[in-house]
Amino acid sequence: METESKNSERPTVMVVDDTAANLLLMNDLLQDHYTVKIASSGSRALKIANSDKTPNLILLDIMMPEMDGYEVLRQLKANLATRDIPVIFLTARSDERDEQMGLDLGAVDYITKPISPAIVLSRVKTHLALKASVDFLRDKNDYLEQEVRRRMAEVRDVQDVTILTMASLAETRDNETGDHIVRTQHYVRLLAEHLRGHPRFSAYLNDVSIDRLFKSAPLHDIGKVGIPDSILLKPGPLTPEEFEVMKTHTTLGKEAIESAEARLGKTVPFLSCAKEIAYSHQEKWDGSGYPLGLAGDAIPISARLMAIADVYDALISRRVYKPPFSHAAAMEIIQQGRARHFDPDVVDAFVAIQLDCKSVAEAHTSDAEEMGEGA
Repeated sequence: METESKNSERPTVMVVDDTAANLLLMNDLLQDHYTVKIASSGSRALKIANSDKTPNLILLDIMMPEMDGYEVLRQLKANLATRDIPVIFLTARSDERDEQMGLDLGAVDYITKPISPAIVLSRVKTHLALKASVDFLRDKNDYLEQEVRRRMAEVRDVQDVTILTMASLAETRDNETGDHIVRTQHYVRLLAEHLRGHPRFSAYLNDVSIDRLFKSAPLHDIGKVGIPDSILLKPGPLTPEEFEVMKTHTTLGKEAIESAEARLGKTVPFLSCAKEIAYSHQEKWDGSGYPLGLAGDAIPISARLMAIADVYDALISRRVYKPPFSHAAAMEIIQQGRARHFDPDVVDAFVAIQLDCKSVAEAHTSDAEEMGEGA
């Protein structure tokens, strides 16, 4: 049978005992303070514990037919839904070994019969208070974890919007670049994923750095906002003097990102990566690039990946100064630049993933943009 208080807000205590007199005694003792549930067998106790109204605490006899209290406790602890219910053994067994066994199985307390009503009430009250504290802290911790995840997601969203907004500034200066920034960031991620197991790159490339590369890649040409239209959009070849001006877009990009960091008052990892890419993606493996003439491994890995992605996309796209190349022609030029323009291992990786990059180009091409035949 089950007896419940009219006040459903009170904690619920379940008493498990196969003797009716003991159940009646405990019900009379507890009912003025708690909602009381009664179970006359272990199987009935487990059924109640797994119901929609799980008890807050269980007073459990050990010596019962069919299923003793130890086995009831084992099954309670094995079930995710009931394992955190505090269980107090209430038993005539007074041997220390019995008590030790009960505590080892996970009981929070052990009271021997005949009981002292005041002691039972005191211990029930204590363990209910402890359970309430644990539940509060767990709920609070769950809430804080959810809040941290939510705020981290907001930060990531702000980073993404910031990068794409800044990158779009450069793109609006040159409407022939189309989806260039989107394509190149996908090329960079494909390259990074392919190279992450390579001994020369494995220490740098991981989930965090690859995500950072993907987000930072769109800022590689941010410095072009500072290049005059007469040079940036010139349909013919640039003069040596004009090319010197064009080359400053790397420095302008670096300075723009440094300015953003200065306003924040601290160094931000994703902006540091973007700064590397903006400043060094025009460097060449043999040292003939700009702005610093870096060579080999002195060029940041991020910039080496960006360099080949940028050149490939520029080759297969129409520009004011040239028609688009086919994918095959672009790949031939890329391979000719191995160990001269580009890191040789990065070229080999790009060759390996070229069909994936070709698919990216085809998937991210607007109707108004012309790509090379077979690109």
